Amino acid sequence: MTEEVLKRVKQLPPLPESAMQIEEVYQNPDSTFQDMVKIIEKDPLLTADILKAANSPLYGFSREINSISQAVGLFGMGTVRGFALASIVKKSFSLDLSPYNLTNVAFAELTKKEHALMTAWCLKKENRLMGILSPAAFLVEIGKVIIAQVIISEKKTEEFKNALSELQNDADAAELEIVGISTPEVSAKIFEHWRFEENLVDVIGKCIAPQTADSDENKKAAAILQVVRTTIPLNGLISDKNIENAKALIEEYGLDIQSYENAVEGMK
Repeated sequence: MTEEVLKRVKQLPPLPESAMQIEEVYQNPDSTFQDMVKIIEKDPLLTADILKAANSPLYGFSREINSISQAVGLFGMGTVRGFALASIVKKSFSLDLSPYNLTNVAFAELTKKEHALMTAWCLKKENRLMGILSPAAFLVEIGKVIIAQVIISEKKTEEFKNALSELQNDADAAELEIVGISTPEVSAKIFEHWRFEENLVDVIGKCIAPQTADSDENKKAAAILQVVRTTIPLNGLISDKNIENAKALIEEYGLDIQSYENAVEGMK
């Protein structure tokens, strides 16, 4: 089934021009945040999506964010890039996450929670990594869409659901058992297909095994992403066990546990 998954990735249509323009501006060291603001504001629907996401109660801002410039000022270019890419990418797919027992709304909430935890934990302490971490947190789960398509087409839905149940909702493990490839690996293949920057592809693809990432900075970003995914399970409900497992990873990787604890407390 792995080959069928990869075949479907290769058949994905190109991303809209707006996504490519955002990437071009972000990667250009001579660009300013106003350059990104101008590109986003050309698309009223994208602007509305970003402002809706930025005003989520998950981020805890007491005042309403009314403009893209204000969002960039509060979150930074890297995070707003994540909002924008998440909005564009998710509209590029037809979603049916039924093999995971997820509705489209629940899937959207899962990715929002992962991003909110990432932002609360890392926006100040790891700001230089947010250009990678923000889109990674929003987009790491997108591989589930392709995996679900294959599971449904191969009539493996019940088998997959049984594996999920037996493995206590460990989706990555169930995917490897039934399909032969995990969500982060598929997500990385998708963004490689769309020619996203190599560091983002590397961090997403290696978040199950962060020490295999290509550089020390990518190893740290992949470790942070692994902790976030460990904290926020498939059903979106953070348990004491999830937090305990995440803290073990934080200790293993030498990450900032105090900021993590504050972020998780805020999520609760």
